[in-house]
Amino acid sequence: MGNVTEIYNFSAGPAVMPKSVVKKIQAELPSYKGSGMSIMEISHRSSLYVDMQNEAESDLRQLMNVPDDYDVLFLQGGGTLQFDTIPLNLARREKTVAVVDSGHWAVRARQEADLLPGISTYAAASGEAENYTKLPYSLNLDRPCDYVHVTLNNTIEGTMYRKLPDVKGNVVVADMSSNILAQRYNVEDFGLIMAGAQKNIGPAGLTVVIVKHSLLDESQNLPSMLDYVKLSKKHSTLNTPPVFAIYAAGLVFKQLLEEGGVDAAQKRNEEKSRLLYEFLDNSKLFKSPVFADDRSTTNIPFVTGDEELDRRFIKEADEAGFKNLKGHRLVGGMRASLYNAFPLKGVRALVEFMEKFETEIKGEN
Repeated sequence: MGNVTEIYNFSAGPAVMPKSVVKKIQAELPSYKGSGMSIMEISHRSSLYVDMQNEAESDLRQLMNVPDDYDVLFLQGGGTLQFDTIPLNLARREKTVAVVDSGHWAVRARQEADLLPGISTYAAASGEAENYTKLPYSLNLDRPCDYVHVTLNNTIEGTMYRKLPDVKGNVVVADMSSNILAQRYNVEDFGLIMAGAQKNIGPAGLTVVIVKHSLLDESQNLPSMLDYVKLSKKHSTLNTPPVFAIYAAGLVFKQLLEEGGVDAAQKRNEEKSRLLYEFLDNSKLFKSPVFADDRSTTNIPFVTGDEELDRRFIKEADEAGFKNLKGHRLVGGMRASLYNAFPLKGVRALVEFMEKFETEIKGEN
């Protein structure tokens, strides 16, 4: 790696985790709580596991101010499985889902729901005409629906809802995968929150679902692993849960509490993103393609306007220790993902590198 002294991981997911958490996992891995067994070896029916999961749930409830009438589920299968599970559980009356089309993952949620027999979807609004560089806020909800699906942070396109669009009293389902615990939202504004863990929570393999219990139908009798009622009654242990991923998530929750919780994390994320956006807005080479008011504090795409130059930047950045800056294949360019665990000094180092790169390119022209 030549003169590289530190690696900065800008991956959109699986993403950077807190170094202190990784070190704690390393230290505890051979013997969890002095049991002589690794966390990867303990039974999910044991008191060691039950206490660990209960503590993780309690800490998550505290971080997000989750009301008692919401169930917290630690599930497997990733966010994409929830694109099927959510409509199966919640689209029962109208059999219709309204989707706010703000980008790729909203489109994917709609595609999956449309595959389910008897369930249909429609776009309540779309940002496609503007290449998803701006968020749609004016919704057409004239057709009845069981809920409105909103992707709060668009990981690929780099947009983020700070406040919800007017849903005209409908239930809101939120895909919060990429900015859960990074931005403060009021849980009571949502009927259900879903989030894959591999961005702000922990390693891949865990999906968190927070759902208002009154929305569930005790008589629905869905296949067991797709039934929130059955999963809730078994406290997420209807089958063997993702033990290691829940353990790691619990450590992240605890550290986040020690660091001041979600509000403090949001403040740090705003400082990190502001530093990068200020550079982009003043650069003569790099630019952000996203409408300023809708920019994400979590995922920041940027381009030079020249694909060959983008490739050169990505290569040289990688060699300098700035890893995983390549943009998503759907949009190209570059993307810096600044999740909770990503350090401020890493953003400063990136900006310094970008300044030097820009000066080098200017000198060549």
